[in-house]
Amino acid sequence: MLEKHLNNRFFIICLIPSILGALTVLSFQPFNFTIINLIIFPLLFYLINYINKKSKVVFRKKPYKINLFLLGLFFGFGFYLSGISWITNSLTFDNNFKVLIPFAIIFIPLFLSLFMAFTILLVGPHLKFNFHSILLLASSLAISDYIRSKILTGFPWNLWAYSTVWMRENLQILNDVGLYAYNLFVITIFIFPVILLFNLSLFKKCLYLISVSSILLSLFIYGNYQINQNNKKLKDESNKIFVKIISPNFELEYGLSAIQIKERLNKLIRFSEPDRQKKTLFIWPEGVFSGYSYDEIKDFKKIFSDNFSKEHLIIFGTNKLDPSTGNFFNSMLIVDKDFEIIQGYNKLKLVPFGEFVPFEKFLSKFGLKKITEGYGSFEKGAKNVNLKINKADILPLICYEVIFTELLQKSDRNTNIIINISEDGWFGQSIGPDQHFSKSIFRAIENNTFFLRSANKGISAVIDNKGNIVKQLNRNEAGSIEFEVPLIKSNKIKNDLIFFVLLFTYLFTFVIFKKNEK
Repeated sequence: MLEKHLNNRFFIICLIPSILGALTVLSFQPFNFTIINLIIFPLLFYLINYINKKSKVVFRKKPYKINLFLLGLFFGFGFYLSGISWITNSLTFDNNFKVLIPFAIIFIPLFLSLFMAFTILLVGPHLKFNFHSILLLASSLAISDYIRSKILTGFPWNLWAYSTVWMRENLQILNDVGLYAYNLFVITIFIFPVILLFNLSLFKKCLYLISVSSILLSLFIYGNYQINQNNKKLKDESNKIFVKIISPNFELEYGLSAIQIKERLNKLIRFSEPDRQKKTLFIWPEGVFSGYSYDEIKDFKKIFSDNFSKEHLIIFGTNKLDPSTGNFFNSMLIVDKDFEIIQGYNKLKLVPFGEFVPFEKFLSKFGLKKITEGYGSFEKGAKNVNLKINKADILPLICYEVIFTELLQKSDRNTNIIINISEDGWFGQSIGPDQHFSKSIFRAIENNTFFLRSANKGISAVIDNKGNIVKQLNRNEAGSIEFEVPLIKSNKIKNDLIFFVLLFTYLFTFVIFKKNEK
């Protein structure tokens, strides 16, 4: 019976890879069952080699490389289907988009699966049960993730590195090598247990596994030392700013009246509990005014002046008109007690179809528009600019901009705090808000600065510069967090040079071993 299944092309090439890909979701937030990847990746490696062998005998009716392509396609499809199916929840808020749900749940994962499919197609024929094949597969998967993060505006969601978010000590290496180099290292570790299947002596297998375990232990010790030293440093840090992070837990609704907007504003103020004598920065989430622009909210400016003082500044997200084009930005604004703009930032990384429609002039003929409420496509911000108030040099990130490490790399070197505002109501009750929040921990460590997050229907938190959660409000929890935030100047990696050096080293090692093998 087992042999029959092992010789079944659909079972080996389609069904098993799909299941393995789907199971990887358990390694990410909120499950954090990372160990499962130490089983799935070796099985993927084994399947590639098994198909290499069987394609010459049992599966020979189909062209050899199509089998590898399909293996990668189905593994990727399972991975993306289970990992980002929350995307379809955003289509439920407008009846016009509900008809697109079946297409979104199939075609988005299928398109993203092509990255995995072409990777396995290219490297699969060169894999054997040897050490340098581990390096080849790890490097190819890492470069595939890198390309996916950059091409067509990029979508660096659920890189394999994020499945280690709970390993705070080991994550400290992020600040030294960057996200993509760390991702390459993580993939290598996940694949490495396949060495148990190699034709090696038990002594050599144990030696390899002990060596890898020693590396992980060394990273843990290094990270633990960094965290302990940082805790001592934070006690002596005098350069601080007092903040209040608000999470109102508003329902995601379209077409609110002016009265409903006023009610929301009053609720935000109640949660803020302004002390007129205390210098405070209030941080409200994105989308709290549900499609209303800054100019429309100005009608309520008296409510601001009646409740806030000259000691207060408020950060929040809203739509902002660009007078020169007549288009709107998705903006993060800092306003004073009179609701006058002190500084603002316009979102750079817009969500395709969520905030803008690609090829809008053509697709609008078919009735397609952006999913978010209101106007046509948002206009893209001109540059990545910091917000500066008093001693705070703030890197602003709006919603899903938090997944783009490049925004950190290009930011001001004097950045000493990161503020992220988000509307996580789009995710519904899915795993989306948990996955979204996990990226914040990585950005804090990479930049070595405190990370403040205010999310409606998501997780709001103060995260220190080593990725530890100092305070938080859970998803669907209304309230506020207050904290004296130390302003730690960034010492981030400015580019991905280390990743490419490691990638070249992996591939060069593979080529050398391959020549010696011949």
